[in-house]
Order: sequence, then structure tokens, then C-alpha cells
Amino acid sequence: MNQPPNRRILLIDDTPSIHEDFRKILMPPMEQNAALDEMESALFGEAAKPQAPPFELDSAYGGQEGLQLLCTAMQQARPYALAFVDMRMPQGWDGAQTMEELWKVDPDLQVVVCTAYSDYSWEELLSRLKAHDRLLILKKPFDNIEVQQMANTLAAKWDMARRARLKTGHLEQLVEQRTEALTLASQALQQEIDERKQLQSQLIQSEKLASLGQMAAGVAHEINNPVGFVTSNLGTLESDFKQLQRMLDAYQQAEAALAPGDCLEQLSALRNELDLDFLKEDIPILIRESKDGIGRVTQIVKDLKNFSRVDNDEQWQWANLQQGIDSTLNIVASELKHKADVIKHYQPLPEIECLASQINQVVMNLVINAAQAMGPERGTITLSNGVEGDRVWLEVADNGCGIAPHSLQKIFDPFFTTKPVGEGTGLGLSLSYGIVKKHHGDISVSSEVGRGTTFRVVLPIRQTAA
Repeated sequence: MNQPPNRRILLIDDTPSIHEDFRKILMPPMEQNAALDEMESALFGEAAKPQAPPFELDSAYGGQEGLQLLCTAMQQARPYALAFVDMRMPQGWDGAQTMEELWKVDPDLQVVVCTAYSDYSWEELLSRLKAHDRLLILKKPFDNIEVQQMANTLAAKWDMARRARLKTGHLEQLVEQRTEALTLASQALQQEIDERKQLQSQLIQSEKLASLGQMAAGVAHEINNPVGFVTSNLGTLESDFKQLQRMLDAYQQAEAALAPGDCLEQLSALRNELDLDFLKEDIPILIRESKDGIGRVTQIVKDLKNFSRVDNDEQWQWANLQQGIDSTLNIVASELKHKADVIKHYQPLPEIECLASQINQVVMNLVINAAQAMGPERGTITLSNGVEGDRVWLEVADNGCGIAPHSLQKIFDPFFTTKPVGEGTGLGLSLSYGIVKKHHGDISVSSEVGRGTTFRVVLPIRQTAA
């Protein structure tokens, strides 16, 4: 902002004598001015006044020549503060056209119209040029003092406008910087809010898992007791029936040796009424089916405990991923049985270091989402896994409705859901994403509308940081 004042003036006039007059008025010899100042100081006893910077005057004898000088000055970053332009110039552009062309190159140029005629009224000139704040008129013949005052005033005005632009530009830069800083702060705040929402959701989910685990432990305890004595009783019943069957076989053999009579007839009628042969075949089947049912109950309780892993108190541990997948499938069997068939493409997997209940939660979310993606027709859910170096991977693929591209980009965002209002919280995949990232893994999705969706989870076998 501390640039020297701009004292550069462009004079455009087709009369050479006008140029000489302007030079005498605006560029007097410095020695003459100095001598006059010394005489004034000697006569009146005042200190010599500081000398104003001299004007720099460039001459042009036509509008085109003046425009060329202006273009050169702009290219050299040495603009003119003002221009004196003659209105009547028969050889080429007149003053009005000249000013139009000058302002196309330098809109900030101050202009003084020099004329002794009224080719244009002042109103017409202002209306045509639309430059009320940059245009003055100087009538010929002009006064020397008037020329000096105009030159000094307009040069000072140009400098003030330059300083104002620089200051405005500086302020705009500061505003942009402050705006950028506020934008970054706002983005950081929004990110923190989203992270807190996600952490809160994860906390809620963890509490749900803990509650589920406690419930599973309680249910397992309550069910294991009756299951235990029912299993024991069924074993005893099976053993007793085998002994009873031996007795019945012996009785049947003895019955054949009895003599005909009322006793034999009564025994035969009772045998036919009881259908003893059917009972001897059916009772072992009932006992075997009851033992199978008790075994299924035991397996469900075991799967529920494996899913919740409450006994481990959310500690990092080595767990069988495949076992966790199968346990989870048993837990959500009621969700799947009417919607999709499950196909397994398993490969042998090593145990992985993980929070088992949370990984089971991820599997459950992916499988339930796949089931909910099915249309009215029964679909297929395919689970595949494998090993890649020091990582294991799991894929859950379905042949459901698929996900639209614009939704695919936001599928892991908290509270985003493609389900109708009231049918989804938008937290399942977001929590799954957080769990996988907590395990230093990756989760990705690929989908095609009308063809289906595939989720792929990749987890390290060993955790470097837990």
C-alpha cells in the first residue's frame, strides 16, 4: 500500500500547440520552481514548502495512438492516472469513441474532456459513456490553474481509489481466510458430532449385546436344568423299555404255549385292543425323536452362548470364525426360513484374534440385510470365506433387489437406510463398519440393481493393537 503516487498523464489531442501548453503547465522546469520557493522563503521568512512530485506527461495525436500508449502502459504495469482527451479529432476517432476504447482497457482511468464545441450535450455524453464518477469537462480556452487543479485532484483520486481497492482486497482475503477457518472448524465439529453419534450407537449396541449375553446365560442356566433331567429320564426310559420289551417277548412266547380257553381269548382281545406290536415299534421311535429334540435345544442354547460370548467379558481372544458364523445362522434361522436358502462355500480357517460377539453381530447384520433384500420370491444367500496371507475374508452375497448407486455411497453412514420409515434404524451397517475398523479390517460392498449385493469383510488373523 505504500506505493508512490501515480502522476502519469496521457494527453490525446490533434493540435501540437495544446501539447506544448500542457507541458508548460504541468511540467515546468524544476529550477524555476526552486528559485521561486527560495525567494518566497526569503521575503516572508517561511520554510520552503515540500515539492510535489512532478507529473509525467505522454502525448498522443489521435485516439488510436492514445489507445496504443495506454495498452503499453498497462502491459508494463505503469497505468495512467488520468487522460485529457480532445472531443474533436477529425483524423480518426472522436473523443467519445476514444474514451469508450480507453475504458475497455482501463476502467479505472480518470478522463477530462477538452472541448470548445458542443457536439454532444453533457447529458448525452454521460448517458453514452455511463461514467459519471470518472468524467469531467474542461472548456477551451482553459485556465492554467484549472488544469493544475484537475490534474492534482484526479491524480489524488486515482491514488485513493487504488488504496481502497488494495485495502478491500486485503479485507476480502482476510474474510476468505476466516471463512475457510470457520468452514474447517464446522467440518471438524460435524465430524466430531458424527463420531459421537456413532460411538453412542456402538455403546447402545454393546449394552444390548451385554444384555443379550446375560439373558443367554440366564436362559441357558434355566433350560439346562430341565434339559438335563429330561435327557436323563429319556435315557432311563429307553433302558427300562428295553427291559420291558424283553419281558413282552417272553410273555408272547409263553402265550403261545397256553391251552385254548377263556384266558387265552381275553389275552388275545387285549393284545388286539392295545395294538401291542405297534407300541413295541412306536415307543422307541418316540424316545429317539425326543432325544433328538433335546439335542436341538441344547445346540440352540450353545449357539446363543457362542453368539453373545458373555462369559468372555468383551476380551480379545482367539475364536473360530466359522463356528461363530454357523451359530449366528442358527440364531437367525427363523428370519431366513421363509425368505431365502443359505448356501455355504467354506474353506478351512485359522482361529482369529477378535471380539467374538461383535464379529457375530456383524455377520448377523449382513445376513439379516440380505434376507430383507429379497422380493416376493424365495432367494439365495451365499456365504463364502477364505484366507489371504495374514488375513481372512468373509463374503455374504444375495440375489435380492440390489442397491442404487446413489445410495451405495452412503450405505455405511449412520442413520442412513433404504428401508421404509419405521422398518430400519440405519445403524446396522454403520455399527458393522465401526466394528470391522476396530478390528483393523475392511468392509466393502458391490451391488447391481435387480441382480443382488455382495458384502466383503476382511479381518487380520492377529491384532497388532487391541
